[in-house]
Amino acid sequence: MSRTRFAPDRGLARRMVSTMFLIGLLYVVLVGVLVALLGNAWPMIVLLVGGMFIAQFWFSDRIAAFSMGAREVTPEQAPELHGAVDRLCALADMPKPRVAIADSDVPNAFATGRSQQKSLVCATTGLMRRLEPEELEGVIAHELSHVAHRDVAVMTIASFLGVLAGLITRIALWGGLTRGNNRDNGLGIALLVIPLVSAVVYVISFLLTRLLSRYRELSADRAAALLTGRPSALAAALTKVTGEMARIPTRDLRQVEPYNAFYFAPAFSGSSLSKLMSSHPTLEQRLDQLGRISAQLGRP
Repeated sequence: MSRTRFAPDRGLARRMVSTMFLIGLLYVVLVGVLVALLGNAWPMIVLLVGGMFIAQFWFSDRIAAFSMGAREVTPEQAPELHGAVDRLCALADMPKPRVAIADSDVPNAFATGRSQQKSLVCATTGLMRRLEPEELEGVIAHELSHVAHRDVAVMTIASFLGVLAGLITRIALWGGLTRGNNRDNGLGIALLVIPLVSAVVYVISFLLTRLLSRYRELSADRAAALLTGRPSALAAALTKVTGEMARIPTRDLRQVEPYNAFYFAPAFSGSSLSKLMSSHPTLEQRLDQLGRISAQLGRP
């Protein structure tokens, strides 16, 4: 990655490499099964899967930003947000990303982009209205850390296989239902094996991305706290945002829940099983880490 003043995280780098290797292996297995079962249709399979992968990599940031309602703003339109990004980029010695605002009362922020030069950082109106300037800077530093460490790009690529496997499963099941009892030329075997393999691939890729996502959130908290030197401000922002989530209508939280992996804080904390599958570590884990960093820095 391009050099910045964000604290490097070798543990995150190792996990990203391991995740990408395993995701790539699953990708090869999935394509191999499709080619083996669908025979002469393999050129179309390779073209389709390759096209989807390229589209996901090149346009995922725009798709995600559009889906989450982000609109790019100028320094005149959002001086406070641009000021925070300017100060942090200068402090981190990194290129300034595009700055956006999402008109949502859900207090949150996210970053997208396959590189530092193509990145975008967005805060919701609900977040900006609720946080103090130091707290907002802590959240933005957290998001800029995702960009600097390139884990946003890795998560985008890693999540593609799960999306593809889920899509193939639905198509295969739908095809099986619409074809009824037709089992000629091995079609019945293919209709049984394809959704089964796709479902297994989806579950494994889901677990891999969740494990990486939880670690990368802790890494971003750590890097942001060390860069700003104010872990208590980030802890205050985390506590405030998590508490405010309980006051947001469930309907609004459900709308943003599919994008939890991109957000600063998840829309739902949920049950023990939900926490196990969550894209984020628990609030207690994040605050505990920030408390240790405060002690190391000698800050209250």
